[in-house]
Amino acid sequence: MKKCYLLPFVAAAAACSGQQQEKPNVIIVLADDLGCGDISALGSTVLDTPNLDRMCSEGLNLTDAHSAAPTSTPSRYSIMTGQYPWRNKDAEILAGDANLLIREDQPTLAGMMRDAGYTTAVIGKWHLGLGAGQIDWNKEITPNPNSIGFDYSYIIAATVDRVPTVYVENGLVPGLDPSDPLYVDYNENFPGEPTALTNPELMRMKWSQGHSCSVVNGIPRIGYQKGGKSAYWNDEEMAYVFLDKVKGFISDNKDRPFFLYYGLHEPHVPRTPHSDFAGKSGLGPRGDVVLEADWCVGQLLDYLDEMGLSENTIVIFSSDNGPVLDDGYVDEAAEKWAEHDFKPALPYRGGKYSLFDGGTHIPFFVRWTGHIEPESVSDALISQMDLYASLAALTGQEVPEGLDSQNHLDVFLGKSSQGREDLVLGSTGKLTYRLGDWHLIPPFEGPAVDMTDTETGNSDSWALYNQGKDIHEDRDLASEYPEKVMEMRERLNAAVEGYYSY
Repeated sequence: MKKCYLLPFVAAAAACSGQQQEKPNVIIVLADDLGCGDISALGSTVLDTPNLDRMCSEGLNLTDAHSAAPTSTPSRYSIMTGQYPWRNKDAEILAGDANLLIREDQPTLAGMMRDAGYTTAVIGKWHLGLGAGQIDWNKEITPNPNSIGFDYSYIIAATVDRVPTVYVENGLVPGLDPSDPLYVDYNENFPGEPTALTNPELMRMKWSQGHSCSVVNGIPRIGYQKGGKSAYWNDEEMAYVFLDKVKGFISDNKDRPFFLYYGLHEPHVPRTPHSDFAGKSGLGPRGDVVLEADWCVGQLLDYLDEMGLSENTIVIFSSDNGPVLDDGYVDEAAEKWAEHDFKPALPYRGGKYSLFDGGTHIPFFVRWTGHIEPESVSDALISQMDLYASLAALTGQEVPEGLDSQNHLDVFLGKSSQGREDLVLGSTGKLTYRLGDWHLIPPFEGPAVDMTDTETGNSDSWALYNQGKDIHEDRDLASEYPEKVMEMRERLNAAVEGYYSY
């Protein structure tokens, strides 16, 4: 790791020009399905991402950082709760009408930051559920993010390819017309309502698999929806809507410590770039929305500079899991990347949904102007889940017993290269295990390649890779190192005792 420095906590705040508060603001920016190979600073040869490159060059690049799982809901659950997602059997990809996955009495990152004196907000993609029981979208939905530690929330309930296609602000759907109530169902369609199968002429975007239900804004979605048309989001405007809310929250709270969780919706499907970015990448809609996400990060950094907050704001950028190309829509993503003989998970194998390293190996940058030395690099093994305990240490809060999060504040701030010794990766049932450079994948049933054309890592035998020598996991060493397989298997079983056995 390159030499970095960090001013002592109180002295750091005092040194910030024009800043009176002693607690640094904290912003977590979480992209959706972005891979390391999507970022030019990390080796992309097909995209130029100057603002993410700026995050990397102006701060710390953690090169062995991981989401807790290779899919959205479980990895976001672990960030918010500091727990492995496999401890909650329901922590899998949620439907758009799923109930809140986190108990109201459960410790959360947002609640901890609020207890530390921070004003807290979540803006953007949520995908952790809402309400309890059947949701009435026409009334206040409780519980919601405000119930578990956020002072303000402006979110989409799940993903942009799932209904309902509306925003939810502090538990209420803004813009609803009472004479046209909104209804959502994930089991059956509403009588007479068109779908992608019955009315294909309504579609301006074709689906490849899984997205054949209600058509909203010309885009076929997962799930069925009726009414609520006055509240529908505009897909192409979403990035701008979220960014305006982000700037508004920062402006309103510039004179007091704040914690912001900013969930980008890019480059998740459906990829609908704003006209400012459409056609700009030469790689189709997926490339265009990566450029859009990159621009959003640049706008955030510029706004912090403009407001004089950069020296008192820690900005953390990452992605919820590895990347995917064809994830249910015909948008030429796979073909465009194939033309360049490149995959967005590179240099790692697999991608979203995969047991291979590319499922959870994600970009991770930390910028704190004046406190983390620019162009710092660390190869410490780290998990997004560790943000809970690490930010608790930063703010002087106690970590509740029973969490899996570890305090690696010194790693996140460039003072240490000593990260985790080991890490369990995955969610309900399909788990892999990292021990130092070694990665152990148990045998699992299933196809070797899934519907998204991603290598799954499923096989009928144990697989072992040394990522220090084989970053792409091309050489299975299980037969050469049976004692290492046995050691890691025993350690994995000890870690998941009471939940799973391998």
